[in-house]
Amino acid sequence: MTDDYKKEVDQISGVETTGHEWDGLKELNNPLPRWWLYSFYACIVWAIGYWVVYPSWPTISSYSAGVLGDSQRANALAAYDAGVAARSGTGDKLVLASFEDIRTTPDLLEFASANGKAAFGDNCAPCHGSGAVGSAGYPNLQDDNWIWGGSFDDIHTTLLYGIRSDHDDARIGDMPAFGVDELLTKAEISQVSNFVASRVGLEAQEGVDLAGGEIIYADNCAACHGDDLKGDVELGAPNLTAATYLYGRSVDAIKAQVTRPRNGVMPAWVDRLDEATIKSLAVYVHSFGGGR
Repeated sequence: MTDDYKKEVDQISGVETTGHEWDGLKELNNPLPRWWLYSFYACIVWAIGYWVVYPSWPTISSYSAGVLGDSQRANALAAYDAGVAARSGTGDKLVLASFEDIRTTPDLLEFASANGKAAFGDNCAPCHGSGAVGSAGYPNLQDDNWIWGGSFDDIHTTLLYGIRSDHDDARIGDMPAFGVDELLTKAEISQVSNFVASRVGLEAQEGVDLAGGEIIYADNCAACHGDDLKGDVELGAPNLTAATYLYGRSVDAIKAQVTRPRNGVMPAWVDRLDEATIKSLAVYVHSFGGGR
């Protein structure tokens, strides 16, 4: 403001102007309310006090500890350690308990269900889905069609060692590639695929020799899938009469699987998760109702 500035009062509002003007618009000299200024000054004082009392000032390699030496990180780690300690006590009981004991002990069952649900979301849901209903190529854990058995012990074993994983005790049940390895001709694959389709409620293609397909099935497939097509959980051979097919339930899908089988892989969790978590997962998955 220059020395020759003369006090000017706005005629409409009656407020003194600052002397600033833009395109005919004059700035009024309205100071901030005192309550706002006092609040602002109080915040400054509070911030300075906070800097002194709590960790805040950064240094080259760390930060100032503050007068109280408080640390939210240390508090969080302490709370985590306390949770782990509390969990380990129940977890140890869970590891030693039988499935029947877990099922009939409310505290253990509640712990296993909650722990299993969290572990399922972190480790299993990417393949089986958050609702465990699976998708093409990934089994539905809520139905009754369990290739390797749906009892608690079966599920627990599968979780431990996986299916076709790199673990020595993994469940292995590879289906031969009848087409790629030229074990059967295309015509024979068509015959046996249509025979299977006709036995499981699908419409077979016209002009295919189903009687010949039955013979081919008996010679090449019955040893694993059984004469009744209901499979064998000991061999990991699927039940072909089930309503759910992992890779599609049609004549063409059956042909594709006979020609070049897609032998899916499930990882072994024994070296990735602790025993309490794996057992919790078995309890949680079994609770879906699809198993036995």
